Amino acid sequence: MRLTTRTNLAMRTLMFCGVNPDSVVTKGEIARACHAKETHIAQVVNLLSQKGYLKTTRGRGGGIVLARAPEEINVGEVIRAFEDTTAFAECFQGAENTCPLTPACRLRSALTVALGAFYGALDGLTLEDLVGGNDPLRALLSLEPAIPAPAG
Repeated sequence: MRLTTRTNLAMRTLMFCGVNPDSVVTKGEIARACHAKETHIAQVVNLLSQKGYLKTTRGRGGGIVLARAPEEINVGEVIRAFEDTTAFAECFQGAENTCPLTPACRLRSALTVALGAFYGALDGLTLEDLVGGNDPLRALLSLEPAIPAPAG
């Protein structure tokens, strides 16, 4: 199982916005923090906005914010929204399936169970689970400089 780059960038974008909830962020800031091309982030932001995960504002002072609270963004739902367009294997393609083994193959049912378990694990997670109290992630993605501990 492998997530597409687009799905990976969607999750990075949501985590970046989740770590910076009080800031209107830019595609450039997300791209730099997530080591991605701004054009790829722009495509992902557009899709996340269309699907109701992000709010975007154009123009001076515009940018990107979460459209929902982090605890309302389900990781499994997000990944399905990005991955469901790609069939996991040829036998999942319906009318376009040309695999000659389909009538006797037991692998498809095993893959169906495995995919159910995969999404089941992700359905139990929210964006809040990924970013809340995650100081190492905050250190990597926060727009605010880290406050040094008092010397003592």
